[in-house]
Amino acid sequence: MPLVRIGLLTEGGYPYATGEARLWCDRLVRGLPQHEFELYALSRSAEQERARVPLPEHVAHVRTAPLWAPADDGRTYARRERRRFADCFGELVHGICAGAPDPFAAGLYGLADLAREQGGLHAALRSESAVRALEGACRAHGASRTVQAAHVADLLEFVDELERMLRPLSLDWYEEDARGEGLGAVDVCHAAAGGVAALPGLLAKRFFGVPLLVTEYGVQLRAHYLSHLGAGRGEEPRPAVRALLAAFHLRLACEIYARADFLTPGNAHARRWQERCGAGRDRLRTVHPGMEADRFATVGESADRGDPDTLVWVGRVEPAKDLIALLHAFAEVRRAEPRARLRIFATAADPGYLADCRSLAAQLFPDEAADSVTVGENSVAFEEIGGPEAPSAADAYGAGRVVVLSSVIEGFPVTLAEAMFCGRATVSTDVGAVCEVIGGTGLVVPPRNPRALAEACLSLLGDAERAERLGAAARARALELFTVAQNVAAFQEIYLRLLAKGSGRPDGGGIPFARPPEARVPGHWTSPTWAKPAPDPTSEAAV
Repeated sequence: MPLVRIGLLTEGGYPYATGEARLWCDRLVRGLPQHEFELYALSRSAEQERARVPLPEHVAHVRTAPLWAPADDGRTYARRERRRFADCFGELVHGICAGAPDPFAAGLYGLADLAREQGGLHAALRSESAVRALEGACRAHGASRTVQAAHVADLLEFVDELERMLRPLSLDWYEEDARGEGLGAVDVCHAAAGGVAALPGLLAKRFFGVPLLVTEYGVQLRAHYLSHLGAGRGEEPRPAVRALLAAFHLRLACEIYARADFLTPGNAHARRWQERCGAGRDRLRTVHPGMEADRFATVGESADRGDPDTLVWVGRVEPAKDLIALLHAFAEVRRAEPRARLRIFATAADPGYLADCRSLAAQLFPDEAADSVTVGENSVAFEEIGGPEAPSAADAYGAGRVVVLSSVIEGFPVTLAEAMFCGRATVSTDVGAVCEVIGGTGLVVPPRNPRALAEACLSLLGDAERAERLGAAARARALELFTVAQNVAAFQEIYLRLLAKGSGRPDGGGIPFARPPEARVPGHWTSPTWAKPAPDPTSEAAV
């Protein structure tokens, strides 16, 4: 039997999405074959659900709930249920508009209880009474001016978005079924992100006392602020809708941080966000992401330190990476060191921003084909991972002696850790968790400062011994802190700690291992009489 049954909760990630959001979950699951995992995934699109990754045998089952599809169960409420819904929803939106945590929590759990007992939450949330309740909360004392100015179109848009975010309240994931499956039957709920992904775990804790662990490698609240408050791309919601969405995500984050049994931020930057939203330090432990060091071993252990005159940049070409500042910085590097080269390796790209970067490179270096895909005599080259010059990320990092990160926004800088595994000296901007990851093994400069970036790059290009020394220290630090082994070991310890702590289950009374594994196996021993045999009717005790 497995040591621990873990309900792993995701939103738009494992076992469907690509990228680090999926990879760390997959590494965790495969690294703990002695436990049983049950996956509960909130998907964001039909296309995403078609690309499920292969799962190991100790994943018992996968349940998926689409956030993109209609969720109407056809249920409507009678008068008593409508009054109950109005009261709960009124508290929820009052908590959102006035920034009040207690009404928000009361309304959230009241709606969860109603959905569990009656269903029908989809229709109620889209009803006229819901819009009127929201309008009343927006106009009430304590709401911000932006919220008070909300129009009917704003209210309708927010109610539509709120129904999608509250969809986990109506799921059938919680009750234990005949096969012993359901969040109510697991030993630990592990949310792979905060926000909506953690909402099912919050309800499993309320309904059944299941311990809740929340891991955030990118703080969901911060990600929402960046996407809706000016850092996103595409069509932006109107100001009142943005304010309401931000208030909802803040209240939900604070509730999750207050109720979770344990929180594992991926870095000190994420930890500070959680502490500012009310997370207690006694329930916090930083667990760095686990990365596959073996992918970079050949480059990291090689005596070849790369081209001594080449700077390397690797990542997604997008505005947050500030390649514009990097190109201006490299123009200064080039004036001081004419032999210098800059190779930009894209893992993915925003087409419009990539075109802007190519255009700027052509202006800064007019005598060269700056959009070339080969280095040759060109000072700047735009390339792709997987191309002939760089079949893998390790090959890209190995192309130069110094790796540069020029971002203005970062969470955990994955490309920086990869460069460290490759034993490369780094120059980075001081954003997100960069200083925590580098730890003195690289140079750090202020963001949006091309001159400082250029001076740091020149100092390493001109001092090969120092660059090699920093690269060796960086690789040693990465092998100590950012491997899959350390990540898996940390979560193994946390799972056992939560299990030993006990829970608020009514059937276990908070006693560890109070519910034996045999209870999951069909047979006569699952009945109450198995634990305590009936007395012999002929004995004195039975008389």
